[in-house]
Amino acid sequence: MIRALTVILTVAASPAMAAGWDISLRNTDFVVFVSFVLFVGVLVYFKVPGMLGGLLDKRAATIRADLEEARKLREEAQELRASFERRKGEVKEQAERIVAKAKADAELAAKQARADLEASIARRLRGAEDQIAAAEAAAIRAVRDQAVAVAISASGELIAKNLAAEDAAKLIEQSIATVEQRLH
Repeated sequence: MIRALTVILTVAASPAMAAGWDISLRNTDFVVFVSFVLFVGVLVYFKVPGMLGGLLDKRAATIRADLEEARKLREEAQELRASFERRKGEVKEQAERIVAKAKADAELAAKQARADLEASIARRLRGAEDQIAAAEAAAIRAVRDQAVAVAISASGELIAKNLAAEDAAKLIEQSIATVEQRLH
């Protein structure tokens, strides 16, 4: 330490001597210079530059640790974001599949409803056709019965007007004979 101070004073004194300085305690420039050198010496003796360097190194280490933690947090955030993006894609695909299935189910239900409606309409048409056929058959029977009744009535009137008593008796006997043959 003393050696360093001697070197500093020697180096500092040489320009002072060359400039014609008065090296005495009455010279304020010299006193300020010596005080500065002593102050720097005291700082070096108490290892203040080392402490300042240590504090700065400690601060740098803290900043480095903070930066490392921030980098890790950033990586985690990016991983979470990527995970959310993947999950978002999966959910979107799942939603699209659900919508597609719902559309397919709706189309299938519509086709089934259409088929059921067509079957119902066909059954009703067959029922209506059966009713029409039955009504038609009943109408034809009614017309035949009416025609037979009118024909019998007209035949009876014609026969009664045109048939003599003897011919009527013959017809009755023939009818009885025909009935006997068919019954036996």
